[in-house]
This record gives sequence, C-alpha cells and structure tokens, in this order.
Amino acid sequence: MTQGNDLFPPAAVTRFPVAGSDKTFPVRRVYCIGRNYAAHAIEMGHDPNKEPPFFFQKNPDNIIFGDFPYPVETDDVHYEIELVVALDKGGKDITVETALDHVFGYAVGLDMTRRDLQGEAKKLGRPWEIGKAFERSAPCTPLVPASQIGHPDQGAVWLKVNGALQQEGDLNQMIWKVPEMIAILSRFFELEPGDVIMTGTPAGVGPVVRGDLMEGHVAGVGDLKVKVV
Repeated sequence: MTQGNDLFPPAAVTRFPVAGSDKTFPVRRVYCIGRNYAAHAIEMGHDPNKEPPFFFQKNPDNIIFGDFPYPVETDDVHYEIELVVALDKGGKDITVETALDHVFGYAVGLDMTRRDLQGEAKKLGRPWEIGKAFERSAPCTPLVPASQIGHPDQGAVWLKVNGALQQEGDLNQMIWKVPEMIAILSRFFELEPGDVIMTGTPAGVGPVVRGDLMEGHVAGVGDLKVKVV
C-alpha cells in the first residue's frame, strides 16, 4: 500500500525463508563474484593466476524459490551452481579475521545466465546485467543458519541436469574464500544486514531448455531442485 507521498506502492521486499524457523531474511543487495574457481575461469578463456577478484550484481527480486521460467530474448541460458552467503551484520573495511562474524547463514543457489547476451556485452566492453540480472535468474534454497552448520569451506559442489552430472567441484577450490570476499567487498561498498553474496561456480557450465530438471548440491548446506519451465 502507498504511504505518505508515495506515487505508487513500493516494490515488495524479497525474503529468504530460514530453514527450521518462521523468521525470514530480507534481502538488500546481491553481490556475485566472477570466475572464482580456476577451472571455470579457464573454461571461460581466462587465466585465474593473473586476475584480481571482480564482482557484479543481481537484483534482490531476481531471487526465487521454485521453478525457473526460461527467459525472453535468448537462446542460450546456462546454469551456474553456487554457495550463497547471507550477511546479518554490515560494515566497512571488515578484516578477513572477523569476516565470518558477519555471516548469518548459507544457501544453495543458481546464477542463471543468458550466455549469448553476456557474450555480446563482453565483446563490446559493456556491463553484464543484461545477461545476469534478469527476472527470476537466481533460484535458491532457504537459508540454513551458520549457528547450525558452521561455515562450510570444503566439500562437494555439483549440479546434475536430468540426472546427468554436469558440474563438479569442491568449496576448497574457490580462489577467493568467503572471508576474503566479504573483506574485499567491504572496501568498495558499505555492507549492510540483508546483503547476499553468490560465491562463484565450478567448471562445467552449460545450457538448459524448457523441461530440464536441475539438481544442485553444496556439502554441508543442502540440495536444490529446479525445473526449467
């Protein structure tokens, strides 16, 4: 409903369900790190040893909890399975040593990508949002609190499409670990409660079509099942 001098009702806030709780996690921003697994960086044509970390953003309302509708204006939509980090404390210039104190919990997520549109943007030196930040492009599981599972830093990350294994890696293969990502982001942005970080994907990304079933797993966090519709 409108309030005060609003011209129209404000957009609804995206909220993560929290596993085992009636509480929800309202999302403020969604940061994504690019090419954070060496094998994936290589498959995308880059040298992981020569590249500092870089980030792009999705929109909070890109996060969904259910089926993934195949998007418009593309013929090449790719899956990217990822560990998702949710912050309940903010700050600037956060140290690596204290970074995990800012983490509320974790989820399993997909950074769905219109690869053809992203590729065109790369060639032209343009931002990636048209390929990354489209509607319903981040299917996720509910959050699991770190108070229950700790802070996963090793273990399997995989994705199957229609039962066939497509992506396989380990959390310990991340080039930039979760505490480092939080610390680096906090140098460039003032982080706040409700911020979410998608931590990168292993090698093996590829396309899906309508009717495909994607099943993802992150050790210590859980499982994600999403149908392309």
